[in-house]
Amino acid sequence: MRKGIIGLLLAWLACCAIQAREVTSFNEGWEFKKGPFVQDAMKVAQKWNAEWEKVTIPHTWNAEDMQKRAASFYEGVGYYRKNYVFPETLQGKRVFLRFEGVASCAEVYVNGYLVGTHKGGYSAFVCEIGSQIKYGKENEILVKADNASRPDVIPVNHNLFGVYGGMYRPVWLVVTEPCNIVVNDCASPGVYITQKNVSKKSAEVSVKVKVDNASLAPAPLELENTIYDMNGKQIKKHRQTFELTPQGVQAYTSTFKLSNPHLWQGREDPYLYKVVSRLIQNGQVIDEVVQPLGVRKYEIIAGDGFYLNGKKYPMYGVTRHQDWWGLGSALTNKEHDFDLAQIMDIGATTVRFAHYQQSDYLYSRCDTLGLVIWAEIPFVNRVTGQEWENAHHQMRELVRQSFNHPSIYVWGIHNEVYHPHDYTAALTQSLHDLCKTEDPDRYTAAVNGYGHADHPVNQNADIQGMNRYFGWYEKRIQDIDPWIEKLEKEYPWQRLMLTEYGADANLEHQTEILGDALNWGSEFYPETFQTKTHEYQWSVIAKHPYIIASYLWNMFDFCAPMWKRGGVDSRNMKGMMTFDRKVKKDSYYWYKANWSKDPVLYLTQRRNVEREKKETTVTVYSNIGTPKVYLNGQELKDMRKGYTDVHYIFDHVMLQEGKNTVKTVVTYNGKEYTDEIEWMYDGAKVRNADSSVRNTEHAGW
Repeated sequence: MRKGIIGLLLAWLACCAIQAREVTSFNEGWEFKKGPFVQDAMKVAQKWNAEWEKVTIPHTWNAEDMQKRAASFYEGVGYYRKNYVFPETLQGKRVFLRFEGVASCAEVYVNGYLVGTHKGGYSAFVCEIGSQIKYGKENEILVKADNASRPDVIPVNHNLFGVYGGMYRPVWLVVTEPCNIVVNDCASPGVYITQKNVSKKSAEVSVKVKVDNASLAPAPLELENTIYDMNGKQIKKHRQTFELTPQGVQAYTSTFKLSNPHLWQGREDPYLYKVVSRLIQNGQVIDEVVQPLGVRKYEIIAGDGFYLNGKKYPMYGVTRHQDWWGLGSALTNKEHDFDLAQIMDIGATTVRFAHYQQSDYLYSRCDTLGLVIWAEIPFVNRVTGQEWENAHHQMRELVRQSFNHPSIYVWGIHNEVYHPHDYTAALTQSLHDLCKTEDPDRYTAAVNGYGHADHPVNQNADIQGMNRYFGWYEKRIQDIDPWIEKLEKEYPWQRLMLTEYGADANLEHQTEILGDALNWGSEFYPETFQTKTHEYQWSVIAKHPYIIASYLWNMFDFCAPMWKRGGVDSRNMKGMMTFDRKVKKDSYYWYKANWSKDPVLYLTQRRNVEREKKETTVTVYSNIGTPKVYLNGQELKDMRKGYTDVHYIFDHVMLQEGKNTVKTVVTYNGKEYTDEIEWMYDGAKVRNADSSVRNTEHAGW
């Protein structure tokens, strides 16, 4: 009898034990099926319980159909369910499910009861589920996902990119005590770090923590905020005591002054402190949240450039869509790490993560890598007049969830949204105001595709972005130069960024015969034209500090499910790398040679094997000195510099019949670097080619 009482007492103590929050993966053991729920109760059971497949989260149902069949893919409802036993020891705790991303609208049920809804496929959301749990018994978790486009949820269509349906980012089970650092404040960390008057001598740091009491009585608590350096050494600590009532979320702030702070200096020195916020009750830590602190100051001076901690900082920019060939958007950290490794390798210093909120893991890695980044919401392409509320909600989620990432310098508001102009301008201005209310210390940006500053939707954000595709969608490649000069003259006060530029490249399409413009509506998308576009346009961008930052479009090919262009279904091929990440295009090495400190020696046109001209040119990118080039063992002499210091062109190169071997060599720091390609030339084949077909095919270049 006594042992039984002791056992019950120990069990009760275990249930009441106070401990910091527990966060565990909730990604295993799910089942999935597509299709709408059957409403007729007599037909439900048999149909509902059939045809479920076992899946692991992250998961999407569009990884194949959206990528392979233009304008023909499943958009609609999909269901996920999982049976789970929550131990009895969780009684008295607060239990949450945190979804990092469900596309694009979600409903969450526990044991048949609705516990939460969410509209938006790219931001995280939280559902508190404790009141519906049967502890010690099996519980059914059901998630209804729907990626059908709708006019009240951004993006309102699939035109620019596809919204892959499903639970495509991880899910977490979060358990806390009744008093906690708030979990469901737009799924934010509940901790907001701001900094003022940053210099090498000092910095003022404030840490605001939102706390919540879900009990029915006030609780005496302590809040401790501690700053640690990168080695784990305590730098500063602040404690405050208070009585937390159950009447709404409360916020408490600690302020610190750091002497001689180690600054976060981008790729050069991405130094991170750590802020640990602890909630203490009766001398025990009952909740804890850890956030990064990168001490830095961003400043943009119109017509001059971007400054990081008072030092002019080069903004070598790429853009990134998250999807992969064969995976869609259902990525693991391995894929995020791979993409970031390529971005670092090309020498980029800044990334525009377009056109939606991306993985928080990705943003965290940018903190540690020193990439200066742009985060935005998916307000793109079209306006309906019904998205006002949802656009505000997604913007608020983005800002709160990503608030503490030192790598983020700007919140992106919209991209190429126009008619009706008055409504779009008003919504843009309102989103700007929301950002400034939530986060006064960061910039905002809106992006236009027309290229003139007085467009009716412009000048409603701190930064005016413009997307221009000279030579591809409009005019000639070289028209970028007078466009910039005109803006410099007429709008010297404007903070301007070139937020997209480039051209598509299908690696199966190659030619030497190039003009200064390409008809993008044709089926022929030669890689060589993309290369030519980037060679010239980067050289213009580099000499114009008026362009504060430029973002080439795109780092990787990605899915455009409503398109069939360049002979390929559902593909935007403007990437520097192919959709499967297996091939780096010539343009990749152009930027790496111009941006990276790593040695680059690269011969272009290696895939343009079947040569159309006996007399041709050889182009080499080298950031390690003047290259020597050999054709079939004979050194070429007719060399000139191209658009930048890494650009070397050898003219009047005469090919022989059959196979030709081109080799380049540079000796740098005592090491020999080489690159080699092979070309084929068949004079008879070239002469007998149907020139009229070729001339028609290339018309408009």
